[in-house]
Amino acid sequence: MPSPHEVGLAQYRRQQRIVRRAANRVQTLWRQIDAGDITGSWEQLAPLLVQAVTEAQTTAAALADPYLDAVVAAEGVAQAAAPRINPAAFAGTASDGRPLISLLYQPVIDWKVRLLAGQSPRDAAAGSLASALRITATQVADAGRGATGAAMAGRRTIQGYVRVVQPPACSRCVILAGTEWGWNRGFQRHPKCDCIHLPTTLIARGQGRQGSLSGDRFTPTTRPGGGGRGFLDPSAYFNGLSRTEQDRVFGVAGARAIRDGADMAQVVNARRGMFTATAYGHRLAATREGTTRRGEFYRRERARTEARLGTRFARDRIDVRRGLPRFELRTPRLMPEEIYRIAQSRERAIEMLTRFGYLT
Repeated sequence: MPSPHEVGLAQYRRQQRIVRRAANRVQTLWRQIDAGDITGSWEQLAPLLVQAVTEAQTTAAALADPYLDAVVAAEGVAQAAAPRINPAAFAGTASDGRPLISLLYQPVIDWKVRLLAGQSPRDAAAGSLASALRITATQVADAGRGATGAAMAGRRTIQGYVRVVQPPACSRCVILAGTEWGWNRGFQRHPKCDCIHLPTTLIARGQGRQGSLSGDRFTPTTRPGGGGRGFLDPSAYFNGLSRTEQDRVFGVAGARAIRDGADMAQVVNARRGMFTATAYGHRLAATREGTTRRGEFYRRERARTEARLGTRFARDRIDVRRGLPRFELRTPRLMPEEIYRIAQSRERAIEMLTRFGYLT
């Protein structure tokens, strides 16, 4: 009997084969577009393009029920009667709800924009083809994920899912490796995301019960380029990369901070709210991530100030409506690269990484 993880990887390989076949069909059709009459020739091929993607979406969606059957069996849980999905309902439309034909026209617009921007006809055509293939891969994969999500909702034995990261992956996906989500939480992804939607009957780890996702066998440590295994542990993925790949995926400063022991999620999330701040007499790269009242950095700075000055702060503002002191965060949270730039020693860098929440 395969493990749930093995079932998930087998599902990924099946979906990838469907995506590749659809991409091959779209590529063959797209190369028939006449560069001298882009719109006219595309309109003649449009029904075939839509058909190619729609059929692949239907095939990908049809795998959802057998996939969940296999997961439930692998976890040793009795099968229960559940509604089955309608694969056709997940085909023919784009992820954002628009007609598929409308989305497939976007690469035509891109082609013309590239030509107007001065690209060579060859480069413009290649760029539009790449866009068409990206759309195809994303829409087929989304149909499979959407059907899996709907099938999960219809099965009370499925409590949620775990995100399995499949290399190569971006930094945002890597930090989500192994995270658990409820059955009604959408699958966060970007175009061409390869992460695996692994349903599970037990959402909490370490319960010591059959079906739990705890255990080393769910944390593969093979090198990301060396096999078809998915990752449930961000550190295992990071450590399996070469130093060059670490720098490419996480940025030179970000990868260095992680190697120094920084929390990977803090390093990656910090980039979402990057801005330039004036502090300590200099213009510095900072982030707004974690600086709201519920943010981790805000809470750490408040606790640090309380320990130093007491519960009433020298720089508090008074909430006149309630007459209560309110802590005001006035220290910008520096980015790791800024810390490395201004730190005079490794010890100082580690001290600052800890101060700004990247090390614990």
